[in-house]
Amino acid sequence: MAFRCQRDSYAREFTTTVVSCRPAELQTEGSNGKKEVLSGFQVVLEDTLLFPEGGGQPDDHGTINDISVLRVTRRGAQADHFTQTALAPGTEVQVRVDWERRFDHMQQHSGQHLITAVADHLFGLKTTSWELGRLRSVIELDSPSVTAEQVAAIEQSVNEKIRDRLPVNVRELSLDDPEVEQVRGRGLPDDHAGPVRVVTIESVDSNMCCGTHVSNLSDLQVIKILGTEKGKKNKTNLAFLAGNRVLKWMERSHGTEKALTTLLKCGAEDHVEAVKKLQNSSKLLQKNNLNLLRDLAVHIAHSLRNSPDWGGVVTLHRKEGDSEFMNIIANEIGSEETLLFLTVGDEKGAGLFLLAGPAEAVETLGPRVAEVLEGKGAGKKGRFQGKATKMSRRAEVQALLQDYISTQSAEE
Repeated sequence: MAFRCQRDSYAREFTTTVVSCRPAELQTEGSNGKKEVLSGFQVVLEDTLLFPEGGGQPDDHGTINDISVLRVTRRGAQADHFTQTALAPGTEVQVRVDWERRFDHMQQHSGQHLITAVADHLFGLKTTSWELGRLRSVIELDSPSVTAEQVAAIEQSVNEKIRDRLPVNVRELSLDDPEVEQVRGRGLPDDHAGPVRVVTIESVDSNMCCGTHVSNLSDLQVIKILGTEKGKKNKTNLAFLAGNRVLKWMERSHGTEKALTTLLKCGAEDHVEAVKKLQNSSKLLQKNNLNLLRDLAVHIAHSLRNSPDWGGVVTLHRKEGDSEFMNIIANEIGSEETLLFLTVGDEKGAGLFLLAGPAEAVETLGPRVAEVLEGKGAGKKGRFQGKATKMSRRAEVQALLQDYISTQSAEE
């Protein structure tokens, strides 16, 4: 049978009866990104207002007697509602749907049907699959490429049909009805039960579908195709927004435009050119800064080498610098007798380090230096370098190096 949500996608609440309730578990993704297993119950109702996931459409959110339903899945002709509170069989319950989510899914799903039909009619572009995403939806087209001109033509045509206020009808056909063979679709699931639902956009498309849909294309408001990208082998993904998602996207874009106008001190029409100028200026500054940093590294290397304190363990820390800066110093000094410990970054935070000197000593001390600085690194041929999270422990590293030198001297 078709569920109440499929017979009337605009219904927001109704009363039904609990058929069964059994213990169950639900695997979800927690706030920290890790998988969590929730204990609860699978509740089956005589009928349901909450759409179970399927056909590329996610499940509805809602409540049963104000108890949150965390997941709805289809099992043959039944829908399983996962809750964390038990509901006694035979109990009459009030089911309410999260209308904002439901209507959003109706807009995206009907929008997909419309785009699919128009893309096929205009250019023979067949849809092989689609995904209703949280922020945007994607249609997979059976073509290695789709031109910008084709995308523009599809977008223009679908919005014309929305303005024409074309009706969208849902019919139920028996499996043995000859008309089923004439309807577009990718086949029925193995556990399909009941009649075949056919969603028809008047004069545009008829398609087998289990999802929830608008009753008139005018409810889609508008469709915006965001563009295309390369998909799986010889496929192209077309991303789109429908209805309220377009309005939210425009609101975000307008907010970004206003912020850029304030930052760049120019009108929206000049934003791109202003950013290009900033990029060119930044590249020139980076180049000049790199040259100065290299010159500074050479100067520091010579100063260290000529210092009366040269020998044993030599340390240097600078807030500004990078791995190349430290390697230039090490190259210019070129000593295989002195332990050279260089660091750059925040004195009390994170940064980079380099240990250079006798190969045997560096091989022994490098991992210990990384451990003290609570970082990690690697090395070869008399150098060990990496990242550190505790630059504040540089003094401990210096003491470690001094102890090593003293021990080596005593043994000699």
